[in-house]
Amino acid sequence: MKSNDAVAALAALAQESRLALFRLLVKRGPEGYTPGEIMGRLDIPAPTLSFHLKTLSTAGLIDSRREGRHLFYSANFDTMNGILGFLTDHCCTLGTDCSTASCTPNAKPAPRKKSA
Repeated sequence: MKSNDAVAALAALAQESRLALFRLLVKRGPEGYTPGEIMGRLDIPAPTLSFHLKTLSTAGLIDSRREGRHLFYSANFDTMNGILGFLTDHCCTLGTDCSTASCTPNAKPAPRKKSA
């Protein structure tokens, strides 16, 4: 993945409604949801949902497919995995002891320290 593609995808996700929409589609898997189903689950008005779907689609984060007269949106897992790979590429390659670090996307992040 090129740096500008990662920036575009991350920028598309840097908005609360779009992030919630993308996470919903990831949970659903390849089956996806129709816009009506998404509106019902996220309580987003149709014009706003259309804008968010277009933004995520332009960034390559979601795909759409038509089945009869229904349109289904689903997460583009290749792009999602490409972003994760881009972010973790060259993890621990500067001679740091990585015996306690994990560069795998499934690893749970360390708890954040509370600021005083």
